[in-house]
Amino acid sequence: MTITIKNLQNKIHIRPKRIKQIVLKVLAKEAKSKPARINVCFVDDSRIKELNRAYLKKDSPTDVLAFDMSGPPDAGCICADIVVSAETAVRNAGIFRTSKIFEAYLYLVHGVLHILGYRDDNPKGKKLMQDKAEEILSSLNLNLTKLTCLSRKAKP
Repeated sequence: MTITIKNLQNKIHIRPKRIKQIVLKVLAKEAKSKPARINVCFVDDSRIKELNRAYLKKDSPTDVLAFDMSGPPDAGCICADIVVSAETAVRNAGIFRTSKIFEAYLYLVHGVLHILGYRDDNPKGKKLMQDKAEEILSSLNLNLTKLTCLSRKAKP
């Protein structure tokens, strides 16, 4: 199991041990003992906007991007990149009255769930992802009382 963390922003203090703990918790709960190599990168809005435009053809920043490079679903290993926008976390923390690090953790869990095959492009999928994220973050003793919806989008 390899989890690499890159911090390319200065809006949120990133604690690598906590980030690894969160990723490992999601993997343990959802992927059983499948080996994994996951890169997590914290960036600003301009960088995530570049990636969103290049890979998803969307010309706007977003909260998280997840790139699954594992191969077919029955592949023996999870290989992925997850990119989290710290600026979006800071902005949404003010809007949703949560903490900026809570928002970043939420996006991280959301990204890992996407890597594991969860989809949020319909109401049932959104609800399932929200419930799973709440359960995972709650098990890590994070305050979820102000969590509204995983599908919320950053305001540009």
